[in-house]
Amino acid sequence: MIGDMYPPGAGGWIEVICGVMFSGKSEELIRRVRRALIARKRVQVFKSHLDERYAGLYHVSSHDGRTVEAEPVDSPEQIARGLRGDTQVVAIDEAQFLQPGIVALATSLASSGRRVILAGADTDFRGEPFGPMPQLLAVAEQVDKLHAICVLCGNPASRNQRLIAGRPARYDSPTIMVGGEESYEARCRSCHSVPLKDEDQGMLIV
Repeated sequence: MIGDMYPPGAGGWIEVICGVMFSGKSEELIRRVRRALIARKRVQVFKSHLDERYAGLYHVSSHDGRTVEAEPVDSPEQIARGLRGDTQVVAIDEAQFLQPGIVALATSLASSGRRVILAGADTDFRGEPFGPMPQLLAVAEQVDKLHAICVLCGNPASRNQRLIAGRPARYDSPTIMVGGEESYEARCRSCHSVPLKDEDQGMLIV
C-alpha cells in the first residue's frame, strides 16, 4: 500500500508524493498524516505560503475537500525554526515552491530519525522539472508518482496544462502561477500543448 512501506522502528526516511494537479497528491499526504496521528505519532504539517486554495492558508486541502491543519512557510529555514524537538513525522505540501535548501533539510530530518513526507508537482506547466523536486526524488527512500485523467482523451495525465483566456499558456509565461480548475487542466503527453515563445498567439492575452 502506498505510504506504508517502512515499518515502525525503521529509523528516519523520506517519502515523496509527486504528479500533476488533480492527481490526489494532497489527498494522499493527508491520508498518511491521519494514519500517523492514529498511530499516536507526533506530527507537524507545513505548506508553502503560495498555496491558499480551498481551505485557506492554514490548511492542506485536497480538491475533494479533505483538510488537515498546516503551518504556512516561505522557506526551509522557517520549517527548521518551527520544528518541535519531539516531532516524529514532518509533512510538507507543495514542496516544488520551496528553495533548494529543502533537500538538505529533508535529508537532515531523516538522518535524525524522523519520517519526512513531501508532496509536490514534479514538473511545471511546460512539462519540465519543477524547483527542488528532482533532487528530492533522488534522495528519497520512497517515491509515488500519481496520475490524473486527461480531460481531452481520458488517458492517464502526466502534464499540467496551463490555460490563459482559455488557450494554452506560452512557454515564456511565469513558472509559478497558483490556480485551480479555472487555469489548469490535467493532460497526457499527446494532448499537452506549450506554444513556443516566438509562435504567433493570435488573440491570446498574457
